[in-house]
Amino acid sequence: MSHILIVEDEAIIRTALRKLLERHKYRVSEAGSVREATANYRLADVDLIISDLRLPGAPGTDLIKMAGDVPVLIMTSYASLRSAVDSMRMGAADYIAKPFDHDEMVATVRRVIGKAERSRAAAPKPNANASGIAGMIGSSPVMRDLYSRIHKVAPSDATVLVHGETGTGKELVARAIHEESRRSDKPLISVNCAAIPETLIEAELFGHEKGAFTGAQSAREGLIAAADGGTLFLDEIGELPLEAQARLLRVLQEGEVRPIGSIESRKVDVRLVAATHRNLRQLCQQKKFRDDLYYRINVVQLTLPPLRERGKDVMAIAEHLLEKYCSKQGRATLRLSPEAIQAITTYTWPGNVRELENALQRSVILTDPGRKEIDHKVLDIELDLVPVEDDDVLVHRARPRHQDPKEDLSLEDYFARFVLENQDTMSETELAKKLGVSRKCLWERRQKLGIPRSKRKRAAEAEAEG
Repeated sequence: MSHILIVEDEAIIRTALRKLLERHKYRVSEAGSVREATANYRLADVDLIISDLRLPGAPGTDLIKMAGDVPVLIMTSYASLRSAVDSMRMGAADYIAKPFDHDEMVATVRRVIGKAERSRAAAPKPNANASGIAGMIGSSPVMRDLYSRIHKVAPSDATVLVHGETGTGKELVARAIHEESRRSDKPLISVNCAAIPETLIEAELFGHEKGAFTGAQSAREGLIAAADGGTLFLDEIGELPLEAQARLLRVLQEGEVRPIGSIESRKVDVRLVAATHRNLRQLCQQKKFRDDLYYRINVVQLTLPPLRERGKDVMAIAEHLLEKYCSKQGRATLRLSPEAIQAITTYTWPGNVRELENALQRSVILTDPGRKEIDHKVLDIELDLVPVEDDDVLVHRARPRHQDPKEDLSLEDYFARFVLENQDTMSETELAKKLGVSRKCLWERRQKLGIPRSKRKRAAEAEAEG
């Protein structure tokens, strides 16, 4: 049974919340202030702390640092986005506004406790090497797992295939593998196969002799030979022509490279790291990629998660990039407005870290010098996206702003109309899923737009509580 500590100075609210949680089989303790909570309880022994933001003596957010790994859920009667965002920045697990909806409170408590339990289960053992990688930001479970796999594979000479959407940082992974390998004192040669014309790619990779083709006025060493002793990173390897694939296969199998126009091969010792955002298996079925090369490069596969699956990493990356570009522009560090933070955390980022970086760089440039915040309008991102399966990759396209061409509805008008028309027949969870937002985001937009819950739902809730 999970143990919850409620820190609330209003006895009526504290008692009501305790009874609500006890009805749902939670063990509950109470305190009226931060001082009382720390004096009477060992915070590390509870599973969740629910604290009011405004408390006598010290604010509830003081408990965040005191609690260590125990999640803290902040309640605020002010329902201001600013105070909620500030609480989240300080490390609160979540927030909820008073007067709170009973179902919303119970659902939030379950989610926060469940998330904390999963994080503890996924946490690395004390002796495990799960540290981050230079240049890569994030501590989400998926990233910790990626760091661990990089540390394991880097010391070997195994060929690595890095898979991930555009803009996720595949070259950073290749660089990390190289830096942690025994080849770190040798060159890392990076090649974007999609950026070199098909007619030149073989000459660039394998080199050529003088007179091997029109325009070859002198002999030239290829990039594979230049990487001898080090690491060759082939980005977008799925774009490599079939002829070049056959030559690359020989390099991997025989450890030798033969320049175009030469009759002699040269021995090379190269570790290959390849990357792609495409489905190479499907390309093999379409005869656009060689099966033998696929199995040769797919010894160890590392998958980079898209930004939309990395949770709080998004804000950590955004804060880092914001500081970086403020420094480059020679101006005091800007902060993100609450609306901009909400936009960043609810947007799906189809362009991943690269798109986030571009948005923040543009915002720093366009924000007026006298302002201290980047607002949502300057951030200029499209919030309403829908995933679409397109061949072998998952892409995101913006939803049409006008679902019905006969009506000129804004996004807020569409949101309000959809909720009002469907809330009698759908639960809050179903409404949120249809709108492509979280339950919390649905609740916040209800408050912002003044959309009341239906009488039928309120009556059902009152009957359930009674």
